[in-house]
Amino acid sequence: MSAGPYEDAATAYGRGDYATAFKIIQPLAAQGNADAQTNFGWMYAIGDGVPQDYAKARQWYEKAAAQGNAEAQNNLGVLYEKGEGVPQDYVKARQWYEKAAAQGDAEAQNNLGVLYDAGLGVPQDYVKARRWYEKAAAQGDADAQYNLGWLYDAGTGIPKDNVRALMWLTLAALSGDAEAVRSRGVVARGMTSEQIAEAQRLSQECQARQFKGC
Repeated sequence: MSAGPYEDAATAYGRGDYATAFKIIQPLAAQGNADAQTNFGWMYAIGDGVPQDYAKARQWYEKAAAQGNAEAQNNLGVLYEKGEGVPQDYVKARQWYEKAAAQGDAEAQNNLGVLYDAGLGVPQDYVKARRWYEKAAAQGDADAQYNLGWLYDAGTGIPKDNVRALMWLTLAALSGDAEAVRSRGVVARGMTSEQIAEAQRLSQECQARQFKGC
């Protein structure tokens, strides 16, 4: 949120004062502010300060998405993928993810990769999954880094490479995600000390490059 009303709303939201955040965001959303509409939808989706209501979340996301807001487009995709407030529809999820991913939204890029990885709403295609994961991972998205790690470990859509698998899982584990930390340990158990050292070196180099060109 930028300075001004958004900053005030963010401060209120951060301290758990959802009523104040709601009061600030509501008029901005009603005036057509796409960011406010997205945040308003999020509050309904999570149930922060209001009763959880996926239908209302969808309505506000749709208003923002129609204005090209990538976050709202991704969030709409999530609703359709999970069937929250709408009938579950992987094709519509993909369509919304594609709109957000085309704008560079890392979460949408990862989500699109997941659909291709699992063959949900699209023919299963590990190569396309990898490409979308790579785009998101290059932006530091820990979920995409985790997913890339397992693609390398399994050798799906990419040559099997335990060193790069461990590299990506190590980077994902930096987020503090317990599953990424556990998975890193699982992969490392089947590797030599030299391979582990190489993966650590690569992860450090990648981190220094801010995940670009890894």
